[in-house]
Amino acid sequence: MTKEQKAVVIDNLVAQLGEYPHFYITDIEALNAAQTATLRRKCFDSDIKLIVVKNTLLEKALERVNKADAELVNVLAGPTAIMLTNTGKAPAVLIKEFRKKCDKPIIKAACVEGCVYVGDDQLDTLCNIKSREELIGDIVALLQSPAKNVISALRANAGEKIAGLVKTLEERNN
Repeated sequence: MTKEQKAVVIDNLVAQLGEYPHFYITDIEALNAAQTATLRRKCFDSDIKLIVVKNTLLEKALERVNKADAELVNVLAGPTAIMLTNTGKAPAVLIKEFRKKCDKPIIKAACVEGCVYVGDDQLDTLCNIKSREELIGDIVALLQSPAKNVISALRANAGEKIAGLVKTLEERNN
């Protein structure tokens, strides 16, 4: 591969790393052609972009987008594929499901929600990660819960309770 070709590949990787907020660095070596085709199809269906890359080119692309964390660079050995996604846990869920039939892909590292996860033992953790939007939704639901309880308590037998509260307050003032 010439220097110009490498520069084009690095530029493409930089553009794609900028386009997708989350990525997984995986090992898909030893998958046969049918398994690889199935994995690619599942990635496509899940809106995950799967690219087989050279480690040195990926390292240079990560440096250019300021994501060349020491932990990420250390896992760049052997065959490497990168999974790019807009949904942080989608590749982990896909990998977990795919592994029911074979041993690969193996997670080398992942950069999800701004955090770096290293090692295949992080698969369950990555499957359970909530997106920023899901966390905000959970917080809003938690904040609404006490207000809903107060409103429902006031509505249930509202006339009796409110009249009782007003009468008690009047008696205190007198």
